[in-house]
This record gives sequence, structure tokens and C-alpha cells, in this order.
Amino acid sequence: MRPKRPLGRTGLSISPLVFGGNVFGWTIDRKASFEILDRFVDAGFEAVDTADVYSIWKPGNQGGESETIIGEWMKARGNRDRIVLITKVGMEMGPDRKGLSAAWIERAVEDSLRRLQTDHIDVYLSHKLDAGASHEETLGAYQKLLAAGKVRAVGASNFDAGQLRAALDATAKGLPRYEVLQPEYNLYDRQSYDGALRDLAMAEGLGVITYFSLAKGFLSGKYRSEADLGKSPRGKGVKGYLEARGFRILAALDAVAARHGAEPAEVALAWLMARPGVTAPIASATTPAQLDSLVKAASLSLAAENLAALEEASRY
Repeated sequence: MRPKRPLGRTGLSISPLVFGGNVFGWTIDRKASFEILDRFVDAGFEAVDTADVYSIWKPGNQGGESETIIGEWMKARGNRDRIVLITKVGMEMGPDRKGLSAAWIERAVEDSLRRLQTDHIDVYLSHKLDAGASHEETLGAYQKLLAAGKVRAVGASNFDAGQLRAALDATAKGLPRYEVLQPEYNLYDRQSYDGALRDLAMAEGLGVITYFSLAKGFLSGKYRSEADLGKSPRGKGVKGYLEARGFRILAALDAVAARHGAEPAEVALAWLMARPGVTAPIASATTPAQLDSLVKAASLSLAAENLAALEEASRY
């Protein structure tokens, strides 16, 4: 068993790496998804992150593909009780299927439960702020789901410090509290979480799982010039990282990785795991070799001077 960390005040504990399920039904098919999930769990991990909308952007998809694959896998393996399941609501699934209104949450959660073939979701996240729904309306809908046992804890993704503070203040009216935050955060993209949002999350004791933990794959080191962008379907999203600060971070990752006999991606994840205010990073893999590398990050302890070198390289 791997050492686990409390996920804020949810009562749940997770290993320090969460698998990002956005690849299921997008860049890997059902068979490959099952193989990756098996390997992840066999390595001692249990937390899987997905969303209702994954992966609607792939031609021919309607959304829900990732949840469907995870549900079929859990049923085939009979392991639902060993998985910490995180999914989200709020992104657009269709003209009348979006946002955080009570009416849509009520429908969306049933859709997710059906696809996941389970009677409960461990952590249900507001995927992004909905200006058309008050925090009170959204949290009121979550209160019913918590009371019915359909959801064990709720949280928020893509909220800034002001939005999160307002949502936390709404709990004074007897409503449930967001206990988990899912921000974009990695060695390169630090501005939206470092500062007020991180301070608030730490002060309120929230569980924090970071997304784009490898900066869309840039911190893996496989994209070092524009010629490399065609290496994967996600490559074009990396172009903006190919500048002086990005190259400085890659150089520091290479140096620290060489000292540890590790890969740059493993070091980038280990840096996140060592950060106060981070419970666990989310990372994805599409091959067994990639997954085996990600898993090593959880056993990688970076010395203070290496953490300092990465900190210096990633300064703005």
C-alpha cells in the first residue's frame, strides 16, 4: 500500500497521484483504457478523475465517453469499492445541458451515475463558475445529493480566489461546503493558483488536486521545438510554452532528473507532490511505459537544493 494523504476534510484519503481520465475515448480506446487503469491500480493507486463532458471535442463523440469506459471497467473488475471516483458537472454538453442550475445538476448526476454504473460519486466538482446560477442554488442541489448518498463530497474547479471565497461564505446558510479544489497548476503555469487562491485553500483546509500538472505534456520534455508539436494530438496546445522561461524550466528539470536517474515528467510531478497546498496532481498516460514513469514520481523525494533549483527556474 502507498502512503495516503487526507483529501481535505472529505473523510477520503488518496495516494499522491490521480489518474486523468480525459484520454479515455479520446486518445485511447476502450481496450487500451482498461489496460492503463489495471496498471494504475496494480501500482497501488485508486483515484480517477473524469467529467461528464469528456471527450465531447473528438469528432463523433457526444460526451460521457470517459465515464462510460470507467464504469464498464469498474463493473468488469468488480472494484468500485476500491476506487475514489471524481467527476464534474457544468461544461456544455448541449444547448440545455450545461451550467450549475439545480435542474441541470439533478439531471446530470443521474446521467453520470448511469454511465459510471455506480450508486455514488466520491467527489463531484463544479467544473467552472456559472454566472447564471447562485452559489446558494448550486450548493442547495448538492445538499440533496449528499443527503441521498449519491455524492460523498463536493468541490470546485476553475474558480478564482474571489469566487471560491463567495462559495465558502454561502455555507453560512447551512449549505454544504466545497471541500476540494481543482486548479490548473504546474511548474510553468503558477500565477492562477500561487497567491490568494493557494492561501485560501490552505487556510480553509481544502483538498487540492491539480490539473494540467505536466503543462499539457510540455514538462515531459518531449516538446523542445515546433518540429516536435506533431508528436501527439495535444501537441499544438504546447506551442506557447516554447519560449525562454519554458526552456529554462526544461533545463532545470533535465538537471534534476539526471541527478535522480529519473525522467523530467517524474520530477515535475514530484515537485507538485512536495508543494504545500497540493494533495495530489492529476496526470494522464496513453501507454504502459508512460504510466510506469508517472507512477515513479510518487516514490521520488527531491532534495531541498533541487526544489530550490526548480523554484528559481520557474520564477516569472
